[in-house]
Amino acid sequence: MQWLWAIIVGFVLGLIARAILPGKQHQPLWLTTLFGIAGAVLGNAVSRWIGVEDTKGIDWVRHLLQLAGAVLIVGLGDMIYMALRGGKRHTA
Repeated sequence: MQWLWAIIVGFVLGLIARAILPGKQHQPLWLTTLFGIAGAVLGNAVSRWIGVEDTKGIDWVRHLLQLAGAVLIVGLGDMIYMALRGGKRHTA
C-alpha cells in the first residue's frame, strides 16, 4: 500500500513543482510523477541528514524539503528530457 501513497505524493509534488517553475515543462505526466517521487525521496534523505525527519505534529520542514527536492528534480529532469529529445526550450 505504501507504493500507492508514493505514487500519489509523487504526482502531487510533481504537479506543484511544475506550477512553481517558470515557463512550460515538456515532460509527460508519468515522468513528472517519477520526478516527484524522486524529489520526495531526496527531501526525506536531507531531512534525515539534518535531523528533522520526525517531529511532534506535522513535519513541515520535511514536507518543504520534499517540495524543494521535487522542484529541483523536475527542473533538471525537464532540461535532460528536452536535451535527449533534441528539442529546444521555448520560454513564454
